[in-house]
Amino acid sequence: MPAVTVENPLTLPRVTAPADAVARPVLAVTTAPSGFEGEGFPVRRAFAGINYQHLDPFIMMDQMGEVEYAAGEPKGTPWHPHRGFETVTYLIDGTFVHQDSNGGGGTIRNGDTQWMTAGSGLLHIEAPPESLVQSGGLFHGLQLWVNLPAADKMMNPRYQDIRGGQVQLLTSPDGGALLRVIAGELDGHDGPGITHTPITMIHATLRPGAEVTLPWRSDFNGLAYVLAGRGSVGAERRPLHSGQTAVFGDGGSLTVRADESQDGHTPDLEVVLLGGRPIREPMAHYGPFVMNSQAELREAFEDFQAGRLGKVPAVHGMK
Repeated sequence: MPAVTVENPLTLPRVTAPADAVARPVLAVTTAPSGFEGEGFPVRRAFAGINYQHLDPFIMMDQMGEVEYAAGEPKGTPWHPHRGFETVTYLIDGTFVHQDSNGGGGTIRNGDTQWMTAGSGLLHIEAPPESLVQSGGLFHGLQLWVNLPAADKMMNPRYQDIRGGQVQLLTSPDGGALLRVIAGELDGHDGPGITHTPITMIHATLRPGAEVTLPWRSDFNGLAYVLAGRGSVGAERRPLHSGQTAVFGDGGSLTVRADESQDGHTPDLEVVLLGGRPIREPMAHYGPFVMNSQAELREAFEDFQAGRLGKVPAVHGMK
C-alpha cells in the first residue's frame, strides 16, 4: 500500500491553506469496530458511533481488509439490491469485479475506483476474479456510501470507472505528503470523480514526521479516517491511529500530522480525508436502500421483491 505513488512528490503541484484560514477543531475521535461483510470478508466500520449530523452526506464507510488471502480464500458479496445512493469502491490492493442486472460493471484493481450511482435501483455483485480465488493474494480497499438528494434518488443508474492513473496528485510545500484527489476539488485542483452531491475524497500518505494543513471548504463537513499508521489531527494535535476516525468542526482548514515513528509494517501514515456539503433532508436507511421516508423504503422493498429492480441474468459469468 498504496498502488498509486510518485518517486519525487516535489514535482507535483503544492497545496497549503491560507495563513488566515480558521483551523477546524477536532470534535470527536471514534474507533471502528471490526466485522464481516458479504460472504465473509473482514471489514472495519469506519463511521460506527458517529452522529449522522456530522456525516451527512456520507452514510457509511467500510475498510475492507487489509488481508492476505491463501488460495481459495478470497470472498466477495452475493447478488444484492441498492436504491437511492451511490457506492464508491476504492481498491488499494487486489482485484474486484462488479456486475449488475443491467449488464453494467467492470473490473478495478490496485488504485482504481468504481463509482456506482444506484439511483432508481439495480441488483449487483462484487467478487474477486476466479484467478485470484485460485491463487490467493493481498486484498485491501474501502467502500463508501454517499447519499443522493431526493431530486436524484430515482435517476437512472450510472457507473464511473476511475483508474488509479487518473487521480489528481498533489503534495505539501515540503513534499512530505502525497495527496490523491479521487473526487471533488482541493485548492483549485479537481479529481476525476463526478459527484451529484458536492464532496471531496482524498487518500493522503504522510511520511514520518510530516504535516499538512489543507484548505477546506467552509460549507463542507470534515472527516479523517486512518487506514494505517499513527499521527494526530487538528491544531490541538489529537492522537489518531489505524482504524480511527476524526470528526472536524467548522473552519477553513484541517491539519494532519504523522508521528515520527510508525509501526514496523507501516512506513507511513495513510489517511482518507472526506468532506461534503450536507444534504439536510430526512433520511430513511434500511439495509441496501437509502430513501427519504419509511413509505419510500417500503416501496423499495416491494419493487425488489416484485423484480422491478432487475433480475440476475441466467448466464452472467458470476454466480
